[in-house]
Amino acid sequence: MAERTEPVPTVIADEVDIVYRVNGTGSGRGSATAALDRILRRGKAEKASGVRRVHAVKKVSFVAYKGEAIGLIGTNGSGKSTLLKAVAGLLPVENGRIYTNGQPSLLGVNAALMNDLTGERNVHLGGLAMGMSREEVRSRYQEIVDFSGINEKGDFITLPMRTYSSGMAARLRFSIAAAKNHDVLLIDEALATGDRKFQKRSEERIRELRKEAGTVFLVSHNNKSIRDTCERVLWLERGELRMDGPTEEVLEAYEAFTGGAGKRTGK
Repeated sequence: MAERTEPVPTVIADEVDIVYRVNGTGSGRGSATAALDRILRRGKAEKASGVRRVHAVKKVSFVAYKGEAIGLIGTNGSGKSTLLKAVAGLLPVENGRIYTNGQPSLLGVNAALMNDLTGERNVHLGGLAMGMSREEVRSRYQEIVDFSGINEKGDFITLPMRTYSSGMAARLRFSIAAAKNHDVLLIDEALATGDRKFQKRSEERIRELRKEAGTVFLVSHNNKSIRDTCERVLWLERGELRMDGPTEEVLEAYEAFTGGAGKRTGK
């Protein structure tokens, strides 16, 4: 009889609070003098210095495991992208802890693209930023370009990134990130770009990443992408984890709550 293997946790969020501090203008002044005044008074109480606290994520707890693809859903401002940034280590938590087993990679940050450089140069720099060796980047270069599809209507890869549409840039970012296997890959709306052909390639690549024992988090307003890609969903609403469970079960409850928003068009 085969021995049963226990699932391996990759991300643990334990009662996580994330708070933004937004500088208010207090007296209504927006000048440099007012900004300098706030800096000089930084050691004083937040209320006195006009700082407003925005509680973006409230007491969120969950455990993610190797091989899972997890969707994050919720209405605008619910804390989805904020939570991803905290998991990636880019935002501090106010209370609670986030534990990660392996290196989280947030799509579009690790593979940052530079507008004045060509797509070709960005593939090389982005691959290095994702932790690939120069040899790995060279060997996977054509695969990355072909996957992105940006050369299907011309030799765009040799042009500066500033000539790209936002969709082309997003597809290239995803293609760079997807060329490497990740412990934890965090994707924010990448599958909403491009045509259905590119979305299907992206979804298939996510399945391959999961087979390599990685964990994928996907933030999307397109419920079809979530259904096609994820078997588990976290639903955040006003910063609170409202539901965590099987994809269809959570999406049905969410669609009932929103009146079907995102069900077909993702809008």
